[in-house]
Amino acid sequence: MAAVAVVLLVLGAILVPGWMRSTQIAEPPAPVRLEPEITALGGSSAPSTAGIDAALAEPLTNPALGQFAGIVFDASTGEPVWQRDAGTSLVPASTGKVLSMSAVLLGLDHDKRFSTKVVRGAEPGSVVLVGGGDVTLSALPAGEESFYPDAPKFDDLLAQVRAATGGPVTSVRVDTSRYSGPLLAEGWLPEDIPGGYVAPVQPVMLDGGRADPKVNYSPRPPDPALEAGKALAAELGASSVSAGTAPPNAQVLGEVKSATVREQVETVLRHSDNLLAETLIRELAIATGHPPSFAGGTAAVREVLTRHGFDLTGVRLADGSGLSTADRATPKVLGSVLAAANAPATPEGGLPERAAKLRALLPGIPVAGGWGSLDDRFQGTPGQGWARAKTGTLSGVNSLAGSVLTEDGRLLVFALMSNGTSPVEARPALDDVVDALRGCGCG
Repeated sequence: MAAVAVVLLVLGAILVPGWMRSTQIAEPPAPVRLEPEITALGGSSAPSTAGIDAALAEPLTNPALGQFAGIVFDASTGEPVWQRDAGTSLVPASTGKVLSMSAVLLGLDHDKRFSTKVVRGAEPGSVVLVGGGDVTLSALPAGEESFYPDAPKFDDLLAQVRAATGGPVTSVRVDTSRYSGPLLAEGWLPEDIPGGYVAPVQPVMLDGGRADPKVNYSPRPPDPALEAGKALAAELGASSVSAGTAPPNAQVLGEVKSATVREQVETVLRHSDNLLAETLIRELAIATGHPPSFAGGTAAVREVLTRHGFDLTGVRLADGSGLSTADRATPKVLGSVLAAANAPATPEGGLPERAAKLRALLPGIPVAGGWGSLDDRFQGTPGQGWARAKTGTLSGVNSLAGSVLTEDGRLLVFALMSNGTSPVEARPALDDVVDALRGCGCG
């Protein structure tokens, strides 16, 4: 048998074609080296007031701007280089979120998360759904994303409760005592709730109270916390649902946690989410010793911004979202906050503490013609992709606050406010102003 094996091996060697025996595998090519780098911005000359005046002369003649006020900062210095009535108090609409979310980032731990708990109730067979400041808890099943990124799942909370109850559940209480005061702000319209712009501000609900968890402006109920309690009762087989408070030191049967403060602020700014803005300023109020209400939340915003050096002259806040027609702000303060957020790093790469905290504003600022609340604007215009701005729109109120990279490489920060004309007219007019800044040599 050994001899046969040798013969076969020899025959195999003979039968292999010569071209196969002589073929060699080539050496692999040298690896491609990617060496990305971040280079400093800076044009040939610093922007000047005269240069910006010249660039904006034509777009500012548009009567669609109504009562207009604005300011432009050179981001490299943090100093204003152009302004028109920048200290005038106007209704900001959702650009007011720039102020409230800046205060949140300055006053809260960016990695903080908020809990929703179910605890054992005082009576046998009862449980209490305890609101901890998270309105993003999602009723969608695993694998489906709601409007809120990284939202905790109601099913996860439910599974924990079922495993921990050890018996039938007959009643569900809903504890909303974390927040106080009115559920709706001064200057909110009653139709804002069924219209889906906001929900009554409570510390627990499913999917922000939205009828459709995946749609921003989806109708909301008048008592979203109680609706969450009803959903829990239905799953646990409880026959009774009512408002109540948790017993002291009650046993925790289940707990889930929200996305971080940083992530929630990004969602607020990108999609102009009113409800999330209101809950975050209440959490800021709790952290700073104010009542967790509209009055306490806005007082906390003022306190934190003032402590960090911002001049709030001309600012009046009735809410944290800018949905209220009673809000007032100035281009000067909006621009000052964004200039601080865009402050350049030192040659060593460091940032002052204030600027370092406010940097977290920037990822959520919508991109012109790209995503967020500017996705349908600036299409095919000079500012598309080069401008980023928080929008603000109410009836007769239009505003933009953000930054734009000019064609010669200078980063300008701007705050533009218009009151008295319709969004259909004013929004394109504001966009034209930003487009002019994009094309501005401004030296």
